[in-house]
This record gives sequence, structure tokens and C-alpha cells, in this order.
Amino acid sequence: MTMFSLSAPRIFDGNGWHEGRVVLVENGRVKSVVHPADVPSGVAEIDLGHGMLVPGFVDLQVNGAGGVLLNEDRSLEGLRQLCAANFQFGTTALLPTLVTDTREVTRSALDAGVAAHAEKVPGFAGLHIEGPHLSVARKGAHNPAFIRPMDEPDLLALIEARRAMPALLTTVAIESVGPDQIARLVRAGVTVSVGHSDTGIAGAVVAFKAGASMVTHLFNAMSQLGNREPGLVGAALANGVWAGLIADGIHVDPATIGIALRAKTGPGKIFLVTDAMSPIGTDMTGFTLNGREIVRADGALRLADGTLAGADLTMIDAVSYMHKTIGLDLDEVLRMASLYPAQAMGLAETFGHLGSGAAASMVHLSDGFDVQGVWVDGEKVH
Repeated sequence: MTMFSLSAPRIFDGNGWHEGRVVLVENGRVKSVVHPADVPSGVAEIDLGHGMLVPGFVDLQVNGAGGVLLNEDRSLEGLRQLCAANFQFGTTALLPTLVTDTREVTRSALDAGVAAHAEKVPGFAGLHIEGPHLSVARKGAHNPAFIRPMDEPDLLALIEARRAMPALLTTVAIESVGPDQIARLVRAGVTVSVGHSDTGIAGAVVAFKAGASMVTHLFNAMSQLGNREPGLVGAALANGVWAGLIADGIHVDPATIGIALRAKTGPGKIFLVTDAMSPIGTDMTGFTLNGREIVRADGALRLADGTLAGADLTMIDAVSYMHKTIGLDLDEVLRMASLYPAQAMGLAETFGHLGSGAAASMVHLSDGFDVQGVWVDGEKVH
């Protein structure tokens, strides 16, 4: 049995704050948050001395990091590097994300995800397959040459992969995937998100009724909120689905973020995603996606025509932006970065909080939101 305790002036367990307490860790899991006097004799005690200890961040949309892009490198070592590159930014569980590509690349990514889970790659919580079953009208940076309707082999490949990994998320457009297909995916345990879609609210509601429970990167690559047609944005806000948000000040205006937060109907919440690409954690100035050059400049990643292509964003920067610029209470921001995405994927038994039995995946932050230390399953990784 391996047991130790961590203490900081403030501890956030995913629901509320504790002072004068410690997190007791046993065999990579949180045993409890207790008074220091209740720590068993002989247990190693680590006093972090300053700042706060919070649940590790959960990112459901990570296309790449550390120089690795999933579309280009689907090796086990590549996935290991991609996951590990996010630790320094406080992300301890993530879904490596494949953007629209060929049928062969998509199957290869699914196989890689199955292998990563079998090998227990630290930080790997499942996969996100974003496309190719999208709307060309709202393609964003996705290559239109690869966008197509979902067929039976596509659907069965997702269902088979889900059986062999803890979580599988797919982003689809109702224009390319029918409600019966959505229902079959959901029954098989695949989480379906609507995105890159030009549907009106009626089409979105059809997808939600079929079982789609999420909307991908709210406001981006979707039909917008209008006075007579609420679009996918309005559908996401008016219904109880979850919604990812890229909080970098580029993808969505801060005033728009505030409006969305005030308007969102539950039980699903808005949660943070990075939509990060391979330059994260490196000094790369550009990279290639589907044979097209993407330039990194001024805090953004863009194609030659100016189209945003993912984000130059880390989770700790999104947390800081939401608290300092948007003015959201810190506890709610931390939930948006950890608890809410875990709940959205059905992973909250393990991730997103520091309750008894949860993974001992934690982040030590300074009061200024600098990442001071990171633990994944009880192991210090940064």
C-alpha cells in the first residue's frame, strides 16, 4: 500500500473549498480530504506551502501538443507524448482528437486509442473523432474533400472501438448523420456531439432527442443565434445539453461568453476545451494539417486564408481568462475545466473532483494561476 498526503492553504475538491485540510492519497486514488490530525502515523506528508490544490483539468478536445498532431502521428509513442505535453498546463485527463481525415486515418486513430488504453498511457481518457461526418457549409478548417455522410462501416467502427476504451466522443452534423445512427451510437456508449453544422434549431432538437448530448466548440463552425432562427447556438443554450467553449478571446468575444453563461439552460453546462494543436508546449511557428500549412501567430493558428485552425491555447490559460477577463467565480471556472467535462463524458466517478475514490490527479496552482506541480494517478509528473 502506497499512501501520502498533500496540503495547501486552500483545497478545492470540485464542489467547495477547504482550509486547514489535506488530501490523503492511497494507491493512486483519493482516500479523503481530512484534518491533518487524522493522517495515519507514518504516512509521508507533503506541504505545498502556498497557493491552492485543485482537481486536474479534463480536456475533451486536444488535436495535438508537444509537436505531435494526432492526424499525422497515431503511434503509441506519439499518443504518449501528446498526453504528457499537456501535464505542465494542468491537464491530467484528455481526449486526443482527430479532425476530419480519410477513412484509413480514422480507423488508424481508433486502433491507436484502443492500444493507448490497453497500455494505460498516463492522461489518456479516450478519443474524440471530430468528423468526417460534418456539413461542408460549416467546415471551418476541416478539409471538405474528406467530409461525407456516415455509412454503416463508419458507425460499426466507432461502436467496436468504444467497447475497447473508456470513452469515445464523436462530433457530427445532423446533415450527415441521421437520428437513427445517433441513437445506435449512444446505445453503444459513444457520446455524440453536434458541431460543424448549419442546422436550424429544429434539426438540432432532432439530434438531441436521438441522444446527442453535447455541442462542439460553442459559436464556432455552426449556425448562429438569430431573431427568427435560433440556430445551433440557440439550440445549445435553450436545451439541457453540454457545450464546449474555446476561451482564448479569439474564438468567442468575451461579451458573447458572458451572455452564453447567463443564458445556458441545464442540466448540461458549458465547459472549457482548448482545441489545441501540435505547437502547444513548443516554439513551433507552424505545422501541416491534411497537407495544408497552418501558421502560428498572434495567439492564433490560421490557414492561409485566415480561417482559424484549432487554438493556440492551454487549459490553465483558459482558466485564467475565464476568471480574470470574464470575471467568473474561480470555483465555477475550475468546475468548467474539470468536473463538467468529466460529467459530460460519464467519467465523473474517476475524474474532475477530489472525492473519495477519484483518481489522485491534481494541480498545485499559485495564487496567480501558475502551475506549480501536477500529479496523475498519484504520480508527480510536473
